[in-house]
Amino acid sequence: MITVLLADDQPMLRAGFRSLIELAGDITVVGEAADGPEAVRMARVLKPDVVCMDVRMPGGDGLTATRDIVTALDPPPAVLVLTTYELDEYVFGALEAGASGFLLKDADVETLLDAIRRLAAGQGMVDQAVTRRVIVEFARRRRAAAPTETGTDVLTAREAEIVRLLAHGLSNAEIAAELVVEVSTVKSHLSRAMTKIGARDRVQTVIWAYRAGLLPLER
Repeated sequence: MITVLLADDQPMLRAGFRSLIELAGDITVVGEAADGPEAVRMARVLKPDVVCMDVRMPGGDGLTATRDIVTALDPPPAVLVLTTYELDEYVFGALEAGASGFLLKDADVETLLDAIRRLAAGQGMVDQAVTRRVIVEFARRRRAAAPTETGTDVLTAREAEIVRLLAHGLSNAEIAAELVVEVSTVKSHLSRAMTKIGARDRVQTVIWAYRAGLLPLER
């Protein structure tokens, strides 16, 4: 069973999210927080698999809470930032804070449930409307501010190729078909690559790939 902590300052929204999430059968809500600091405290105690975090909350914003949760817990839960604001700066802030995913609140139920399952499995995701544009621009900013400390030379040729294909948007199954190997082989190589570069999930791995120069930062 996947455990979820909801963080949103509006009780009705939390109640609605809880009802929709728990209808899935394989996901349960273990707690609700009304602001960022409360979300951090509850995450420490409940140790959920995923935290669904609102961006704007009186008494403590979601981005600060995300950073605190990611840095304070070991291992940290995956944080899915939920917002009504389709603004790049919020996405950049979420990724900078260590979030594993970003989703607009007007997404349909299946998209929300799929996002929670992906994050719980360590895959990470970003709303498809902003995925490539945001990740590339975020990586560009990070590369300009501070070049990545871990170069591509830490990866084997096969690991680098798999990370490159992942950054192009291919799934594990599609990567396996491209390289004519088993899906389990792709997972093993990807897991080792993520350990070497210190990435928590697929989103962070894609960001690293751009920052390290494995792919060009095209406009």
